[in-house]
Amino acid sequence: MYFKQRTIAAPVNCSGVGVHSGKKVNVTIKPAPCNHGIKFIRTDLLDCPGISAHFNMVVDTSLATVIGYEGFIVSTIEHLMASFAGLSIDNALVEIDAYEMPIMDGSAGPFTSLIKSAGVEDQDAPKCFFVVKEPIEIKKDGKMVGIYPHPSYKITYTIEYDHRLIKKQSYSVDMSDHVFEHEISRARTFGFVHEYEYLKRYGLARGVSLDNVIAIDNEDVLNDEGLRYKDEFVRHKILDCIGDFSLLGMPILGHVVASKSGHGFNHAFLKKFFAQKESWETLIINDLNELPSIQSKSLAI
Repeated sequence: MYFKQRTIAAPVNCSGVGVHSGKKVNVTIKPAPCNHGIKFIRTDLLDCPGISAHFNMVVDTSLATVIGYEGFIVSTIEHLMASFAGLSIDNALVEIDAYEMPIMDGSAGPFTSLIKSAGVEDQDAPKCFFVVKEPIEIKKDGKMVGIYPHPSYKITYTIEYDHRLIKKQSYSVDMSDHVFEHEISRARTFGFVHEYEYLKRYGLARGVSLDNVIAIDNEDVLNDEGLRYKDEFVRHKILDCIGDFSLLGMPILGHVVASKSGHGFNHAFLKKFFAQKESWETLIINDLNELPSIQSKSLAI
């Protein structure tokens, strides 16, 4: 766990295609000062407008997490945001020359490798954490997201699909940069062939290929290399959850438990989180010696 704010040590670049737009896009990630947060800049637009990556800037969650402000958007930010959160990066400037982030290989692995190649720099300012004091939950139509007191950031996720390759999968992680990089970041997005055909009819999924999505038909995975993990599906849902929850704007000390959720339901939970202010506090933690007082409030899950 890191108690100082962090940014990347040097600018880095990558290119790819948007999974829905199919458009080529170039991205540059730059260091940013303390208390800057994560901010996206649209370099293809007049005056290069910027937008902070924050939950109250979310304008769409139907197919990806999309932020927008004063008529412009940045789409499909969740994988890069997961990499920032997974590597404990608090401050960065992301320049993008199209409206949709590149899908890369369908995971956060390429972004994670890119950030690590730049190096990570500790900054001369403390982190401020959201410390969960009481449970916060939402439940609807078989979906559930909750967060509970816990001395670290932990995520437990369950998915269930009526498909022989997926069925019911659960996975739990105590977050750290090592755990994120090796257990979560390389898990790819997945989709069913019939969903792809539906999206194509409406002009979406133009950038989809077997290089960036796990494609599933009625029986099997169509990608020649198969799965990276036997439970890659639920691991990717945790990746998306990390990206979505990073839009709170500060790291969390709490145990997130989710079942059958997605971008839209995650976002609904974030709104409830901010509305239920009595259930959390913001706290600067300077070292590990201050954690036991939080542990005494933990809830058995």
